[in-house]
Amino acid sequence: MNPVTSFLKTAATSAALVAGLAGSVDAANVVVASDISVSTTWTKDNVYRMIGQIYVLPGATLTIEAGTVIASPTNVGGSLAVAKGAQIMILGTEDEPVIMTSAADEATWDFKPLGLQKNSKSGFWREGVNEWGNLTIMGDAYISEDATVGNTPVPSAGNTAAMEGLIADFPGDTKVIYGGGNDNDDSGSINYLSLRYGGRVIGLNNELNGLSLGGIGRATDIHHLEIMNNVDDGVEIWGGTVNLREIAIWNIGDDSFDIDQGWRGKAQNILIVQGHSTDASQGSGVGDNAFETDGAEDSDWQPVTTATIYNATVIGQPIDGDGLTTWRDNARVQYRNCIFMDCGEQVVRFDGDDGDGASGYGHNGTLSWAQTWTTDYNAVPAHANDFTTGTYATNYPVQTSGKLAEITDSVFFRNFNGAAYTEANNVGVFNASNNNVIIPGFAAEDGPVRRLVRGPAVTKGGKLLLPVVKLDPRPINEAATSVAAAPNDGFFKSQPYRGAFHPTRKPWIVGWTAADAFGFLDVDVSTPGRKAAPMGNPAGTGGTGPQSSGGSLQTNNILQ
Repeated sequence: MNPVTSFLKTAATSAALVAGLAGSVDAANVVVASDISVSTTWTKDNVYRMIGQIYVLPGATLTIEAGTVIASPTNVGGSLAVAKGAQIMILGTEDEPVIMTSAADEATWDFKPLGLQKNSKSGFWREGVNEWGNLTIMGDAYISEDATVGNTPVPSAGNTAAMEGLIADFPGDTKVIYGGGNDNDDSGSINYLSLRYGGRVIGLNNELNGLSLGGIGRATDIHHLEIMNNVDDGVEIWGGTVNLREIAIWNIGDDSFDIDQGWRGKAQNILIVQGHSTDASQGSGVGDNAFETDGAEDSDWQPVTTATIYNATVIGQPIDGDGLTTWRDNARVQYRNCIFMDCGEQVVRFDGDDGDGASGYGHNGTLSWAQTWTTDYNAVPAHANDFTTGTYATNYPVQTSGKLAEITDSVFFRNFNGAAYTEANNVGVFNASNNNVIIPGFAAEDGPVRRLVRGPAVTKGGKLLLPVVKLDPRPINEAATSVAAAPNDGFFKSQPYRGAFHPTRKPWIVGWTAADAFGFLDVDVSTPGRKAAPMGNPAGTGGTGPQSSGGSLQTNNILQ
């Protein structure tokens, strides 16, 4: 029997059986197998099962109520793409997040004692990806993409591209196209959304990320987003001006936060926990770079990535991990008030270009790698490919102080690789004026977060990994305060500490994330100022806990 047919038959039988056992019970299954051409609302009293690639077509808005579950058939499940000119409104809350996952994940959730309804705030972690597709959103903001015939190196509303991971139904199919000339474009809103066990391999270097954002404008609202397990990147942004807050990315199979084609946006409160999603090579199951930033394609095209990121907590893989910040093709990024720890390679990794034939820093009169770190944010020399309208300040408004590329007011801990700080030193990251701190030693009690427990070492994709199995990410020691803070500018919040979480308040990942449901978090919110439990006595706070640690939780000796 066809897997989809089998799933639908089983789902219908199960729904009928449960309905016969108790009155108002498990939510009804709603199969979504065709594109959405008129405005539609998905409600929390149903579970939605996507089949195939589903598009929200131009002119339509898909609204998803708080508490709604989209759990598609495992391994044949569908994917959701919002076309340029359409909108999506995901209205999750802390008490009732929206969850996009597969039926295999849903099957791990406990049933409530009354009514037999599934409880998405429980369950357990599994090694797995590719169980459904992803969420892709396409907008009308500027991009810099040089592979599409007719695109120009000077910013133009006519510069567009076909979205990675989507397949056109016919030549000229516009529903897979992103990019344009409206930096204020509004593709909708994403609030309290958990994406789990997704991705799909379409072909070589053509895979579905957890959340794909192409040409998204700054009027789009994205906050409280989690991605747990994905075959490819966690969040990938192609161009545009979208801003993001409160983003948690855990156990991703490639890069956690990937930037391409001239993103000119802001981000604040980003948690990255590197690990693995499945036993496959690095880049397709084992995490690669934490932040991977490409400037433009080719590197002398515009717009070029020019962004500011405040308050990131980045937890790498200490043995076989990759870079924590990777830089390519003239990317210009300011990292401020961050925590960078447990890096297995380089904290600052200079790639120069992205390996696809682009030309890297300094090409065709652009700033060199070294110059990018010493040039003021508002002192970029004129170039032949500059915007033809507006001023530099109106076209690149995100950076308002400092240098084009910088890491400032951040803490670094337990980055043991012999070359971990080589490139960071070369570009002056640890100059006194940058207010960065390297915490000496490796004892957990000296570290920048309240609690971090790693399970036994595992080999996945040929890499030796130490999975994070318990975490209280609130900052302590040198991370608890910062020298400066983000400007209170309507998007950024002024937070005088380092990392993504307030030192004493309940972390924003508690209560709605898969990380919490699966037992990864160890946060005592009733006594916010308590000291972390001893490293040899981890204590869980919910869920059934991770299932892949190979036994009782412990801290691997290399980090004791």
